[in-house]
Amino acid sequence: MINQDRTVGLAELFRGFATIGVLGFGGVAAIARHVIVEQYQWLTEKEYATVLGMGQVLPGANTVNAAVIIGDRFQGPKGSVVGVLGLMVLPVLILIGLAALYNQFSDIPAVGVALSAAGAAAAGMVIGTGLKMAWKIKPGLAGCLIALLAVTAILVLRWPMVYVVVGLIPIALLLTRWLGKK
Repeated sequence: MINQDRTVGLAELFRGFATIGVLGFGGVAAIARHVIVEQYQWLTEKEYATVLGMGQVLPGANTVNAAVIIGDRFQGPKGSVVGVLGLMVLPVLILIGLAALYNQFSDIPAVGVALSAAGAAAAGMVIGTGLKMAWKIKPGLAGCLIALLAVTAILVLRWPMVYVVVGLIPIALLLTRWLGKK
């Protein structure tokens, strides 16, 4: 599954996941894909999608799970620990600093506007990453139909995402099986 010909050291794992942690602050998925697939070339697009899928099934944050899986593959348990530390240490320090700043300046109206703009930018990055991955993976008719159903249910009907995901799992399985037979 993961590039078998490549050796990745502990320092490179820390540096790569620290890059993800710092640059992806508030929206890690977009940066994680770029760093893991494009910049460091630890995984192919398909391998990354597989690791991300496994990370979604496991409890916890997807990118943390990916750090554990990738770190373990290249350096065993030490690699998992180093990957997670790289991902978490700098953002936690930044968050503590930002919390202190917000505590000082939260009364200023421009701070609220800036936070709203940052949220919109993060949402755009998540959507862009999803579209980029879908374009390269080519989900097929079943995947496109499920995505359309999910977007309609969440954005148009305003159903809670948890219920939509749980409800779409059996539909996705049946639809994939049915379209796969044709």
